[in-house]
This record gives sequence, C-alpha cells and structure tokens, in this order.
Amino acid sequence: MKDGIMLLEEEFQIILKLILSAFFGLIIGYTREKLNKPAGIRTHMLVCMGANFITDMGLILSPDDPTRMIGQIVTGIGFIGAGTIFKDKNKISGLTTAASLWIIASIGMGVGSGFYLTSLFLTVVSFIILSLTKTL
Repeated sequence: MKDGIMLLEEEFQIILKLILSAFFGLIIGYTREKLNKPAGIRTHMLVCMGANFITDMGLILSPDDPTRMIGQIVTGIGFIGAGTIFKDKNKISGLTTAASLWIIASIGMGVGSGFYLTSLFLTVVSFIILSLTKTL
C-alpha cells in the first residue's frame, strides 16, 4: 500500500495530465465547433480527458497489462465514432468528426502514458489538418 503523501503526489500528476488533455481537446474541438459540427469543444475535451484517465488507471492498476484498459478505449471510441457517421443517398457525412474523436482519444492516451511532446505534436498536426478547407 502506498502512503498518503506518495498517493497525493501521484494524484497531483494525474490532475496535471487531465488539465493538459482538456487543453488538447479544446484545441481540436474548437476546429469542429467553429464549423458547427455535432462533436465540438466539450465532446473533444471529455473524450481526451476520459481516455487519459482510463490510460492512467490501466498503468496504475494493471501495470503488467495496461493494454486491456487501453483496448477498451479504442473499442468505445469506435462505437461513439460510428454514431457520428450518416449516409444519405449518395452522401456520407460525419467521417471527419469520427476521425477527430478517434485522434483525440489517442492524444488522451498519449498524455496518460506520459508522451507529452508527441501528444502536443499530434494535436498541432491534427489542428492544421482539420483547419484545411475541403478545396485542397
């Protein structure tokens, strides 16, 4: 069992990671919100923070096999993403929203795993890609 001070320090680190995840989710969610897409700032922030926290818990509670919990994130995001995709005659919509939820979950998992610089890089690149117009 961990002593109280050690546990408090670990929780403080998790809270800092959650703040970082919320910020990354805000950045990606902003690109979707400004286009009036159904999954905007709040959704992306919540998905990123949730993926982060579940990853942290997987690493803490099951250090020998954290992939079980991480795999559940991928499954859950696939389910959520599928709900954003619609087909209407010859038009499919929602693919980019599904992809942005998928990428923001992976960013949250990266932060939860301690890959801060890589998560920042992925956030910036995703922001740029999502900011591109359809005419390119």
